[in-house]
Amino acid sequence: MATAAETRAGDKAGRGPGRVGQPSRWKRNLVLVLVLVLAGGLAWAWQGLREEALVGGSYGAQVGCVCRFVSARPLASCEADLAAAQMKGAARLVSLSEATGRRSITASVPLLASQSADFDPRRGCRVQPWQD
Repeated sequence: MATAAETRAGDKAGRGPGRVGQPSRWKRNLVLVLVLVLAGGLAWAWQGLREEALVGGSYGAQVGCVCRFVSARPLASCEADLAAAQMKGAARLVSLSEATGRRSITASVPLLASQSADFDPRRGCRVQPWQD
């Protein structure tokens, strides 16, 4: 029958300094808790970020459409106008693209929202309704 001291010594025998093992359980649990907290925070803030992105996308599509088709400026110049607007939150990530055949500008925020504005010579630029 082994004594308590021998059992403890035997447990430590397999964990020498040269042996590479798994990270300790508390480190793994700490990382898991941090990931869960970050995921929960993102889930909590997602709706607000999406709404900011929709508003920023709508603004960007309207400004881009007017800049490109009414003022006849290049799209790069229109993107500079958006940068000068100093939008906050997710709206500051707006990028513009043009569909020349349709005379349409699409403003998008990656992974969150996309919004288009179409140009009609009689009515001007019209932002498309939001899609939920």
